[in-house]
Amino acid sequence: MRLIYRFTLALALALLAACASTPEPELTEKEYYDEAKQAIDAKNFSVATKNLEALETRFPFGRYAEQAQLDLIYARYNNLDLEGARAAADRFIRLHPQSPHIDYAYYIRGIAAYNMDIGLAAQYVPAVDVTSRDPGEMRKAFSDFSQLLTRYPDSSYASDAEQRMVEIRNRLAFYELHAARYYIKRESYIAAANRASHIVKSFPNTLAVEPALVIMVETYRELGIQNQADDALAVLAANYPDSDAFDKEMRFNGKEIQKQQRSLLGVVTFGWFE
Repeated sequence: MRLIYRFTLALALALLAACASTPEPELTEKEYYDEAKQAIDAKNFSVATKNLEALETRFPFGRYAEQAQLDLIYARYNNLDLEGARAAADRFIRLHPQSPHIDYAYYIRGIAAYNMDIGLAAQYVPAVDVTSRDPGEMRKAFSDFSQLLTRYPDSSYASDAEQRMVEIRNRLAFYELHAARYYIKRESYIAAANRASHIVKSFPNTLAVEPALVIMVETYRELGIQNQADDALAVLAANYPDSDAFDKEMRFNGKEIQKQQRSLLGVVTFGWFE
């Protein structure tokens, strides 16, 4: 009985091992592509990605190679694999510079970077302040959209890319504004003035220009640089006469600098423990 038991156990283990080691059946190029397309139509983007990656690996120069690489950009993006979508778009641009669909690759590369910067939290929780974070990915998105508009101005994606560039410029400008206010809080008025001046020069026509000019007036006055303070005030009055920094008689009453009594511990620790 023991011998029979051992033989049966060994046979069962052998069968299990054989089943586990059975390779997945190889599909033809068309079968991989058809399965990927069916998965995309069903919005099963993880399965679509798997089949498209397998097709690209097994048939890199096949009939469906270029279209599969384009579909892979779409599948990865919709599967929220933003880094993977950017990588796929990079590869497509590199391998198919003359493709009639290359504008799509530039567009998705920019959109992926745009959403990577904002993050899911900021998209679904409006209270999240994204202006205080370094917009590194947003700069990449701006570059991608800029290339799209320069190279393919008639693209169907050009209009949306242009609108997003306007939004990105405001985002970058408000990041600089956040930095300027941080320096004011630390009483580093030269650094604050420089940041505000950078906004006016580099991000004209953005919503951050008005508060930047107010900061310039206040910080230059605080530093005793009256000529530059007067110049900034003149620009502010000419372009933003309804600014909250003016009273009814157009007298300047900026409130960006609000000095606080700081303890010795606060000074030594740059305000971290105040």
